[in-house]
Amino acid sequence: MWVLRRTKSLENGPTEGVVALTVLMVLASSFFTNVIGVHSIFGAFMVGLICPHEGGFAIKLTEKIEDLTATLFVPLFFALSGLNTNIGLLDSGKVWAYVFAIIFVAFFSKLAGGTIGARMNGLVWRESLTIGTLMSCKGLVELIVLNIGLQAKILSTRTFTMFVIMALVTTFVTTPLTTWLYPPWYQQKLELWKKGKIDWEGNPILPADGEELEDKYRQGDAATRLLVYLRTDGLSSVLGLVSLFTSAFPPADRRGNGESEKAPQLETRPLRIQGYRLVPLTDRNSSVMKVSDIEDHASHDPIVKAFGTSTANNTARDVIVSGQIAVVPEESYADTLATQAGRLNSDLILIPWSETGSVSEGQNHYYYTSAGGLKGSDGLLENKEFAELVGQVYEKSRYLTGVGVFVDKGVFEAQNAKAEDNVGNKTAAGSIARQLTRDATGVSLAETQDLGAARFHSADGRGDKVVRVMYKGGEDDLFAVRLGFQFAQSGKVGLEVVVDASSLELGTTRYEFGLLKTVMEQSLGERVTFTDVKGLAESVEKLLEPSSATSASSSVLVIVGRSVPAASPTHQSSSGASSSSESAVGKVLGSVTSRLAAEVRKETPGSKAKISVLVVQSRSTAPATAEAGKPTLTRKASTCSRESDGE
Repeated sequence: MWVLRRTKSLENGPTEGVVALTVLMVLASSFFTNVIGVHSIFGAFMVGLICPHEGGFAIKLTEKIEDLTATLFVPLFFALSGLNTNIGLLDSGKVWAYVFAIIFVAFFSKLAGGTIGARMNGLVWRESLTIGTLMSCKGLVELIVLNIGLQAKILSTRTFTMFVIMALVTTFVTTPLTTWLYPPWYQQKLELWKKGKIDWEGNPILPADGEELEDKYRQGDAATRLLVYLRTDGLSSVLGLVSLFTSAFPPADRRGNGESEKAPQLETRPLRIQGYRLVPLTDRNSSVMKVSDIEDHASHDPIVKAFGTSTANNTARDVIVSGQIAVVPEESYADTLATQAGRLNSDLILIPWSETGSVSEGQNHYYYTSAGGLKGSDGLLENKEFAELVGQVYEKSRYLTGVGVFVDKGVFEAQNAKAEDNVGNKTAAGSIARQLTRDATGVSLAETQDLGAARFHSADGRGDKVVRVMYKGGEDDLFAVRLGFQFAQSGKVGLEVVVDASSLELGTTRYEFGLLKTVMEQSLGERVTFTDVKGLAESVEKLLEPSSATSASSSVLVIVGRSVPAASPTHQSSSGASSSSESAVGKVLGSVTSRLAAEVRKETPGSKAKISVLVVQSRSTAPATAEAGKPTLTRKASTCSRESDGE
């Protein structure tokens, strides 16, 4: 500790001298424990035991030496274990009978103990069997113990070989057995069953008859429990979106702003917002160590703290904000978000679109052009890696919660900037072309132009915000309208609903939309407008139309329903032709977003409104099981009113 304090290794991580000193201590301690007749591994263990965990020192030290350990010492240990193993000694049927007996006892004793213990603590049988299977895994620790027994001459070489085979077999069967016993479809079914949304056969438990939709819509909130996926690159954009959820004024404040006191009063419930940060779990030991210390990381993580402070301080209603960190493999990000949303009974998962061009949050300028687009692609929206993650979240959360993917205006500007860079109009996304100007103030041009500075504008004091919602008749579209209605509870937000009349006849939510439209007109008055359009082209033109209520620096928030069939591997445009952008974007974010991206890319700056897009998918009430041979459940929504059911 004296050396660590002297070198400030506790605050800044281990220095080269501290790493060298630690390795020398490990080797010396292992040597002397071997001299006195104790296995050398205990000497190394004692040095690891005295390494402090304050300030994450143990994790940082592990990061320094784990590559050397994993690539040199661990393979040498396995090679030593292999040299000590002599398969030739298993030369009779009686010996092999002992081998199978050892495997049977070692596997099923752990399986029975883990299963019974898990079952006694309230887990179902299939979960309990999974726990027992995981407990039967031997791994590296078993080989260490066997080598100690062989060195101490407690085990003969033949017995050692038997136990090594047992350790290998029980280790290798763990992954396939766990995958078979606890597949993702079963995890989703079990989560829904525990929440009382389905029975054990998979049939949905529908709400009691007589629930009035109008009373539900009159509450004004489509989502009061939010799970926000926190990313370093999307933090600023997602904070702006969350502020729309927290800016709804109580009914009394709205009446004081000149609205009629006879207008229906909307109930405002407290918002519960959890910021969820995902840290990639790798095969490194240091990454596994972070999982055990995750409670300390969550309270000190700068992203979580910034999100919590900004969200809690900029609100006009009661908000409960929390933050959490999960260390999971990147391929499990979608499962983790869906599981956490189901555990919290969230109404909506908010996911900011990647501004780095990948699932990773770190900026890598090597992959960017001078215009901000990705090299060798059409821009950030065509990022297949992140699009795959978003698609998985959509599918895994379909029966658990709603999902909203927020594409900030900066992503669309990067799309447009790539085309401009080809003609040489700009040198960077959103930057102004450098020209020589005359300056009579005596101040240098470098001071007046703020070279290299990123400019931001305040959202307040620049006119009303405009939220535009696209409605085509689907359940996702109805959820989008409800979200727009929730945002419009603030007196500074104007709501424009674009209704595609050409597809309205095919919609399944016409009755619910009619009720919601009546409630919005009574509650918002002139701050809500409904515009009928025909076809996708006219809808996109209306969504991109500049608004007089917004300034040049502000943007219009467009909310659209995803409306992508779950069973469809690809998504075609309304014209029947699949464009290159739709192959990457339309399949995940829908045809409307794909068309918006295409229109923004080919338009010149200033000719269209700057837009940010929120693509939402509503929660489905009829879960389907992926179990082979079992029929899937579908929901059929009625388009008739209660009075006309008899017809």
